[in-house]
Amino acid sequence: MGHEEYMKEALKLAEEAAQNGEVPVGCVITLNSRIVGRGRNRREAEKNALAHAEIEAINEACRNLGGWRLIDCDLYVTLEPCPMCAGAIINARIKRVFYGAKDPVFGACGGVMNMFLEDFGHHPQLVGGLMDFECSAILKDFFREIRKKT
Repeated sequence: MGHEEYMKEALKLAEEAAQNGEVPVGCVITLNSRIVGRGRNRREAEKNALAHAEIEAINEACRNLGGWRLIDCDLYVTLEPCPMCAGAIINARIKRVFYGAKDPVFGACGGVMNMFLEDFGHHPQLVGGLMDFECSAILKDFFREIRKKT
C-alpha cells in the first residue's frame, strides 16, 4: 500500500465517526507496510476529551506492538493533529506524520503552530495536505449538516 491507500483507510474511519455523530477524523498507524493501529474520533460517545482518533490509534498500535515506542511507525490522519495529539505523537516517537486537512483553529503541525519544530527530544517528519480535498470535504459536509439541523 502507498500513502494514498493509507489515507483512504483513515478516511473510512472518519466516515464511521461522522455516521456516529462525531467530528469525522480518522487515523491509521503503519509499520513495515501494514496497519498496526486504527482510530477515529469518539469524544461524544465516550464523553471524553481525550478520545481523539490519533490517541485511539496510538493506543492500539502500542498494544499490538507490545511497547510504547513507535519509532519506525508512520501515522496518517485526516485532520492536522491538535496540541494534545502532537504531544502524544512526539512521546510515542512516531517517525513520520501525514495529514490531510489543515486545522487553522487547533492545528499544532503548522495550522496555529508547529510543535514538531520546538525543542523536544524527538522531531517527527511531517507531510501535510495528503488528499487534502477529500479530507476537507468530509469535514465541510459534516459541519454543513450540523448547521442545517440548528
